[in-house]
This record gives sequence, structure tokens and C-alpha cells, in this order.
Amino acid sequence: MMSIENIAFIALFVTAVTLFTLKIREIIANIRMGQAIDRSGNASERWKTMLLVAFGQKKMFSRPLPAVLHLAVYVGFVIINIELLEIIIDGATGSHRALSFLGGFYNLLIASFEVLAFLVIVACVIFLARRNIVKVARFHYREMTSFPKSDANLILIAEVLMMSAFLIMNASDLILQGRGVEHFTVAGAFPISQFLVPMMDGMSEGALVLLERACWWFHIIGIFALLNYLPYSKHFHIVLAFPNTYFSNLSAKGRLTNPESVTREVKLMFDPTADPYAAPADTNGAVQRFGAKDVPDLTWKQLLDAYTCTECGRCSSSCPANQTGKLLSPRKIMMDTRDRMEEIRTNIKKHGQDHNDGKSLLGDYITAEEIWACTSCNACVQECPVNIDPLGIIIDLRRYLVMEESKAPTELAGMFTNIENNGAPWQFSPADRINWANETN
Repeated sequence: MMSIENIAFIALFVTAVTLFTLKIREIIANIRMGQAIDRSGNASERWKTMLLVAFGQKKMFSRPLPAVLHLAVYVGFVIINIELLEIIIDGATGSHRALSFLGGFYNLLIASFEVLAFLVIVACVIFLARRNIVKVARFHYREMTSFPKSDANLILIAEVLMMSAFLIMNASDLILQGRGVEHFTVAGAFPISQFLVPMMDGMSEGALVLLERACWWFHIIGIFALLNYLPYSKHFHIVLAFPNTYFSNLSAKGRLTNPESVTREVKLMFDPTADPYAAPADTNGAVQRFGAKDVPDLTWKQLLDAYTCTECGRCSSSCPANQTGKLLSPRKIMMDTRDRMEEIRTNIKKHGQDHNDGKSLLGDYITAEEIWACTSCNACVQECPVNIDPLGIIIDLRRYLVMEESKAPTELAGMFTNIENNGAPWQFSPADRINWANETN
């Protein structure tokens, strides 16, 4: 017969998984707002990219110290949560150390979990110091307002507390095993928590049982709370880094694609039967837009990029425009795109699918000054540890300004005029192009 504790655990588990699933469905719906783009080809190269970049953390190691610390947290987070399987079994059935039948392998697992938990604590403390004491510059750019700053600190502190609870739980468990207390199966190896035993050995049996149970519940409630916090946090990249790197742009950096809307328009220009006054439509029959003004004009991959952004700031710290004091911050481009998606979803919930709030990504979130500061150098794309492409969004926003609103910097407007009139960006007639050669004679 199940106890009240088992029923409480099952209710908590079902609630946490249900809430997480509902939020994931909402995020998938947001990403599907984007335009279609085919990223299905070259599967072998895509798997290789995902394994190297997402799983292998390849691009992190351009900065060795944070890479090693991040690797410790990443491996610890992934492997320690294998323990979640045992927690679920124990919580649902009332057993204790349900996987202890694995014998020596189980001891090895618990020992490795403890070492990793300790390394996670050390890494998180160092990360907290870098953010709040050393104050690494890229963590304090203007887009890093109250929530982005507190978000990072909250997760790091939560990791320290959860791993500490895990070690305290094991230490009290080890003492109870040694005292032969009923229900506490003798199993596991405890290379880290054994050092906590002298501080707790004087506690009574009842106090130790209470401490062990309190740490167990704190740990599992922390996991479920973190599960449902992740979709609202930059730490959602823990999940999305894998699909995002799989669907990476495999073309050479700097290669720009011709938008389908532009290609279709050019083809119409050469069609003598086309109506020059008809509003151009895309393949779905909707009136087409050149470039992007708002989130639905971007591709689904660009929206996936926005949700995957780790807010690490490597892109902005490597951006030459940002480093010379201009407004552009590639990280802000991704954060703004994500925030605008969430705003649109909130409006849909309140007012229905066709609601128009009169806002747009371009203008209300991202200014023309920001996107024209971009040099298109691809430094942000190169630096991103999860293959996000802020430049793609910037280019599409520029395309809208130029092709839909005819708004371009004066220097570019002059170049466009020269290309239209002279077939080249220079203010010389095509007939005069060979004149330079005559001067050499």
C-alpha cells in the first residue's frame, strides 16, 4: 500500500512533467511562426556537427578556463541526473536505493556522482565569482538587465544548493547504513560525502533520518522546479543546443542566400504575361514581404536560434562594432527576438490568433542604428558555442528596410544609384572605365 509520501511524490512528478510539456508545446508553436527553410540535407555532416559542437563542446575551448569549468557543470548535470531514475523509482514505490542490485557498478556510479557533484559546486562558485566579483565585462553589457543577470546567478546558486543537498543526503545515509538502521540498504561508495560524516556523526538516528529525507525532497523538488524554470531561462540551451547545432547552416560563412521572394520577383520581371501591378504573393498565397520586419517574417531556424541563445556574450565581446562603442550587440538581437516571440504568444492567448498589437521586432525592439552598425564580418557566428547566427537576422531586417521602406544610409543610397545607372558602385560611366589604362601609356 502506498504511503502519503509516495502519493505526494507521484502528484509532484505528474504536475512537473505536465507543466513542462505544456510550455514546450507553446515554444514549439512559437518557433513554427517562422517561415519554412530546408535544413534536412547532408545528415552525416549534421550529426557530426551536433556531436562536436553540442555534445563535445568544441567551440567552448577557444577560451580554455571557462570551457573546463563549463564542461564540469555540463557533465555533472547530465550524468548526475541519471540518478533521477533511481529517485523516481524510490519516490513512487517507497524503496531505498532501488538500483543497488547492480552491485559494484552501482558503487562506481554513486562514487562518480559524488565527484561530479563536488566539481559542479567548485565550478559554479568560480562562475559566481567571475560574474559578481571579477565582473567580466561581457556579463554586464547594456542588454544584461535585472532578469538576465539574476537568471544566471539563480541557476548557479540552485546548482550549488542541489549538489550540496545531494552530498549531505549521502553522508547521512552512510551513517544510517553503518548503524544498521532498517530501510537504509548498505550500498554505494562515498568518496566525497564521507568527509562530512564527522560533522554529523553525533546526531541521533531520528535527526539523521529527518536530514536525509529533507535533503532528498529538496533535491527532487529542486530538479522539478529547475525543469519548469528552464524554458523561461537562458539555460534552456541545455535542451535546445542539440537540435540547434544539428540544423546549423553548413554553407561557408559569409555566403548570403537569395531570398525566395526576391528570386520570384525577378522571374516575374522577365515574364511578359505577368501583371506588374498585382501584389506579389508567396507559395501559400500570402502577400510576400522582402526581408523581415517582425518575428513571423524570420525562418523557424532563426527563431530556434533565439530560444537557444546562452546569453554568454561571446558574440558581443568579439563584435568589432560593439567594441568600438556602437549600439549593436549580437546577443541583444537574439534576446530581443525571443522576447518579441513571447510577447506575440501572450497577445494570442489574450486576444486571439489574428491580434495585431501595432508593434514589430524592427523598430520597437531593434533599431535601424543597431543593424546598420553591423560589418557582416561573421565574428558573432564564429564565436557562438552553439552555432547561432545573429547575422542572418540582421541581414533580413536590413533587407526589409531597403527593399520595403527604401530606407538606407546615405552612403548606400549613392552606391545603389550608381549600380542602377552605371552598373558599378562607382560614379563613372561604363564608357569611361578603360580610361585608367590610357593614362598608363
